[in-house]
Amino acid sequence: MSQVLTVSCKLKASQSQAAKLDATMEAFGQALNWVNQNTPEKIVNAVKLQSLCYYEIRARFGLSSNLAQQVCRRVAGARKVARQRNRPVKEFKRRFVTYDARIFSFREKDWTVSLTTVEGRERFELAIGNYQRGMLAGSNPKSATLVKRKDGSYYIQICVEKKPPKQQDTDKVIGVDLGRIDIAHTSEGKNWNGQQLNRVRDHYSRLRAALQRKASKGTRSSRRRCRQLLQRLSGKERRFQAWVNHRISKAIVSRAKTTNSAIALEDLTGIRERVNQQPRSKAERRRANSWAFYQLRQFLEYKARAAGVSLILVPPAYTSQTCHKCLHIHPDPAQSYRSGKSFKCGHCGWEGDADLNGANVIALLGAAVNQPRGSGLFCSLVGQSRLRATESPLRTA
Repeated sequence: MSQVLTVSCKLKASQSQAAKLDATMEAFGQALNWVNQNTPEKIVNAVKLQSLCYYEIRARFGLSSNLAQQVCRRVAGARKVARQRNRPVKEFKRRFVTYDARIFSFREKDWTVSLTTVEGRERFELAIGNYQRGMLAGSNPKSATLVKRKDGSYYIQICVEKKPPKQQDTDKVIGVDLGRIDIAHTSEGKNWNGQQLNRVRDHYSRLRAALQRKASKGTRSSRRRCRQLLQRLSGKERRFQAWVNHRISKAIVSRAKTTNSAIALEDLTGIRERVNQQPRSKAERRRANSWAFYQLRQFLEYKARAAGVSLILVPPAYTSQTCHKCLHIHPDPAQSYRSGKSFKCGHCGWEGDADLNGANVIALLGAAVNQPRGSGLFCSLVGQSRLRATESPLRTA
């Protein structure tokens, strides 16, 4: 099964070419909004949309046949996603155009791309580095998206299909515990402390609050300026989060590949909704909800696959309360051996970092999944008798 990766490449566009790209993006954006506003919202099939408004799109906006079809596909796709989230598609931005193999082509010999515009076909040189050249070398991309950034530069996001390497067979597993105090902590003891990140996020929160107060009052120009600053601030914080998550995921996958290990993560799907039911202060709620843990998981998934590293998702229940040495949990459900960042087992006496303990428990669970013959997860301090099923959720049959 192939893996689709996106390679972002900057375009070198002359003044006349830039005008053609701007005209194409403007026409494409207008067509998207016109189709969305003038067709029934319940239609999410691209073929049905095309039968309703294909000729009108071409006549109104001067788009080529294939670009008109791309408009219908884009609207249909956006409506399907919006239906899953139970909200309508309001408006499309006018800073992008989607392409397929009929209206886009890549040529490796001179590192150029050919794109269809409202004024015909144009060829553009790519301003790229060694990383992009390595990703594009020997590929035959079938689709791409043209975007215009706020600084006025043009980028083509090329989708490249690559066959990932075969996942390495191994009995070794690196457990990764995700959290707020430590963004990630591995079972090998490597951790990425979140204190500096919390300071950055708190700074952004205070700045947003001040700008929102100013945006709600003052002169018309000052309100407009505050809204512009809020939008810029949102993009800056989002890019900061992505940069940190890229750095963490790259280091974890590189370590796993070097040591011929698999990676085990907790499946935290729905954790935000469950945690938000607990009584907490507004600041704690914001800190818990502001970091993109799902993005970190996505980065780990696609990087591990590209590197041939297995990634295992394990249930998160009791991973922070179980001692990784003896697999014992506090007998009183209202109490725990964990206290903040410290963990002290009352059964075997092990004491240390709570996140390190959790990462080791996750590694044990990952090994249980990764070893079909079983991992021998049982408490060693109960003698030769077998554990009852109620004594530890980590017991395996």
